[in-house]
Amino acid sequence: MDILKTMETALSELHEAGNYRVFAELERHCNDFPKATFYDDAGETRDVTVWCSNDYLGMGQNPVVTGRMTEIIQKCGAGAGGTRNISGTNHYHVMLERELADLHDKEAALIFTSGYVSNWAALGTLLSKIPGIIVYSDALNHASMIEGIRHSRCTKRLFRHNDPEHLAELMAADDPNAPKLVAFESVYSMDGDIAPIEAICDVADRFGAITYLDEVHAVGMYGPRGGGVAEREGLMDRLTVIEGTLGKAFGVMGGYITGPEVLVDFVRSFASGFIFTTALPPALAAGATASIRYLKESSAERDAHKANVAKVRAALNARGIPHMENPSHIVPVMVGNASKCKWISDVLMTDFGIYVQPINYPTVPVGTERLRITPTPLHTEADIRHLSGALCSLWSQCALARAVA
Repeated sequence: MDILKTMETALSELHEAGNYRVFAELERHCNDFPKATFYDDAGETRDVTVWCSNDYLGMGQNPVVTGRMTEIIQKCGAGAGGTRNISGTNHYHVMLERELADLHDKEAALIFTSGYVSNWAALGTLLSKIPGIIVYSDALNHASMIEGIRHSRCTKRLFRHNDPEHLAELMAADDPNAPKLVAFESVYSMDGDIAPIEAICDVADRFGAITYLDEVHAVGMYGPRGGGVAEREGLMDRLTVIEGTLGKAFGVMGGYITGPEVLVDFVRSFASGFIFTTALPPALAAGATASIRYLKESSAERDAHKANVAKVRAALNARGIPHMENPSHIVPVMVGNASKCKWISDVLMTDFGIYVQPINYPTVPVGTERLRITPTPLHTEADIRHLSGALCSLWSQCALARAVA
């Protein structure tokens, strides 16, 4: 069939460019994070250390979380039993939403099945249901935000990444009476840079816009209670909507928005991505609630995490391994070639027992291919030495340029 031939051609082009995605088949070791068993194509297994997990603090295996999930699955069973509208709203969903609203000091919260869905559904609904609204979107916003905006078919303006001055220029050129929404992220996951939240809010206020901040890579990680960069900088009250995930630093699964009660109710009432999907299992909701409550009180994980990020950067510097400097917890090791990036990742896994996923186009621009390293509080100093030594060896084999101290 011509259609299938078209698909084969497209996949072949991905292979040739070194951009074909290969999923590593892993089995995580409970109570031994970040260790896992890797299953290769031949059915052979080997133990590996994971260096690219979004379970940034290891909360997915914290006994407080797993114990609570075990308790609730015995109490409520496996699934929610339906959509939130039809028998699927469990007591533990309601408790989680209250916890999230408190975390971000907002009136209300709404949970979704993932952070992708929360962005897609919330932005798509807000921007399609408010007549004449204009959205101003950071040029490097996540695909989920882009899809929500595209789905809405509203008027869209792209402002240069983290550039409040360009945002102001665009807003000044539009109808002053048109409703406006500014959508951006706090921590950008590929480069690890952080938005100038206060400056963007100043511009939004000047033009009467509401603000929508994606904190998926920041919740749990920053702020005295893990409320994100906006909490750390004392700016949560400046944001209309704060969106986040339960699947990264909180270690479970799901996404959410928080904001004014009327706005959250509006999304709840009109978002198809919320209305027509089965609710999260109650055990997941209870586990996420336990994780949030724990990280509101404990800063030990965040402190240890920050220290390990610094140790990894120092080890890479000592070996001349180029990595992108940024103020966040994400350490992008720059390779700059798709094929070499994939080869290094493969050899790290097979020869060194290190798993780091290669990040190639279209996730990042051609020529900026990288290994996205995410240290955790549970990586040991021996793990860090092993990682930096392995990268040093492979850098030489690939004849890649080293960073100048």
